[in-house]
Amino acid sequence: MTSCSVVHKPPVRRVAIFGGTHGNELSGVFLVKHWQENGAEIQRTGMEVKPFLTNPRAVKKCTRYIDCDLNRVFDPDNLGRTVVEDIPYEVRRAQEINHIFGPKGSDDAYDLIFDLHNTTSNMGGTLILENSRDDFTIQMFHYIKNALAPECCPVLLIEHPNLKYATTRSVAKHPVGVEVGPQPQGVVRADTLDKMRKIVKHGLDFVQLFNEGKEFPPCTIEVYKIMEKVDYPRNKNGEVIAIIHPKLQDQDWQPLNNGDPLFLTLDGEVIAYKGDCTVYPTFINEAAYYEKKQAFVKTIKMELTAKHIRSSVLDQSTS
Repeated sequence: MTSCSVVHKPPVRRVAIFGGTHGNELSGVFLVKHWQENGAEIQRTGMEVKPFLTNPRAVKKCTRYIDCDLNRVFDPDNLGRTVVEDIPYEVRRAQEINHIFGPKGSDDAYDLIFDLHNTTSNMGGTLILENSRDDFTIQMFHYIKNALAPECCPVLLIEHPNLKYATTRSVAKHPVGVEVGPQPQGVVRADTLDKMRKIVKHGLDFVQLFNEGKEFPPCTIEVYKIMEKVDYPRNKNGEVIAIIHPKLQDQDWQPLNNGDPLFLTLDGEVIAYKGDCTVYPTFINEAAYYEKKQAFVKTIKMELTAKHIRSSVLDQSTS
């Protein structure tokens, strides 16, 4: 491997850890509040790490949001909206977050944001990737996955031409979603919190090694790429008429093939999956997604390869 094949990336100096983007997802809320009081655990040499409670009003009420989903409003229209009296609280809050940690898409934006979430689905400790060409973040995910092995750490790629998320973390140059479950809304479980804590620790360790000049050779990771959101069967009034089939429940990341059961009506009718290829469902029966008309998301497996990277800090120090 010759030195000219190494991609030089700027050091990562400003990192934020978001908790409470959804106020009833308590692992991140508890961790961020703890780290605000005692942040020694998350501090690393050569960088600033800022724990931040993103939706304090929703946290206080232990509800997902006050007016609208904070994790869906970081788009140009909402970030550029004129602040008037009746503007939704989360839109105003998004503008405040963008001012502190952005502006989104600018050189001044934070380098990295970990956004901590819980799910009621059986997803384990999942990492969420927004950009399939983000070599730095793919390398970090490879490092985290290896550090956690043999425990599984799936990667969900939410890059899609038609499904736009406009997430809170997208303010940063490198947005990282951490989704850990199953955990009920408004509940904190010690095992779930510990899993989230370890993911953040290994992510910060990676950043420190990178900043210190460690080279990371090319790597490949398996990801689950989002393809489609699937709604529940509904009647003409829009009411749900079938529920997740017992054989699908809790089977996040497991293969789903043509003919496999998806839904079960209250009359006992089984509604099967119809598809010409194997898919891997996740966010199965997520409580927060009933309002979004989403029973699960279909994903496909693919591999992503990151280039050989090294921090450019060494170049700056020798110039």
